[in-house]
Amino acid sequence: MDTAPPRESGELTFRDATDADVTALVELIESAYRGDSSRAGWTTEADILQGRRTDPQGVREVVGGSGSRLLVVERDGALIACCQLEHRGEAAYFGMFAVRPALQGAGLGKVIIAEAERTVRETWGVREMHMTVISVREELIAWYERRGYRRTGELTPFPYGNERFGIPQRDDLVFELLIKELPREV
Repeated sequence: MDTAPPRESGELTFRDATDADVTALVELIESAYRGDSSRAGWTTEADILQGRRTDPQGVREVVGGSGSRLLVVERDGALIACCQLEHRGEAAYFGMFAVRPALQGAGLGKVIIAEAERTVRETWGVREMHMTVISVREELIAWYERRGYRRTGELTPFPYGNERFGIPQRDDLVFELLIKELPREV
C-alpha cells in the first residue's frame, strides 16, 4: 500500500465501496479514530476509547447490506474518506464517517457530508439525516451543529462490555441522536 499522504488538491470522486475496498477502509477508519495515528486529526477517540473502531466483518456488513451503502471518497485515485449511508424509512442514517487524519480540518468534511445529504435525498427521497455521536464529543457535536444538525437529547447507552465498539476509558459514555432536516431542493 502507498504510504505517501494524499495530495490536498485535485477533484474528489465518490463511489460505492466494494469487497475489494474492505482492508483499506478498515485502515482508514482505524487511523481516523483510534491509536496514535488518529491524534494527527481532530476526530480522535483515543482518549475515550481504546481497541478497535471497526473490523473487516463490520465493514463488509455495511458494504453488502440491504438498504445500506458505504460511500468511498477518493482524490487522484487515493482513498481519503468514507461514510455509511443507511436507508431507514423517511430518514437516512449517517455513520462510519472517516477522513484521513492529515487531511482533517481542510474543509473536506463539509464537502463530503453535503454530498452524502444530496445522495440520500435524491436516491431515497428521505426528509431527514440521523446520526449518533458519543455525547462527550462536544467539539464534534458542535461541528455537526454548524452543518445544521440538532441535538435531540435522545440518548442510547454505550455498549459497555462489547469490545466490537471499543474499550471505554470512562464510565459516562452514551450516544446522542442528532437530526438534520433535508430540504427537498438545494
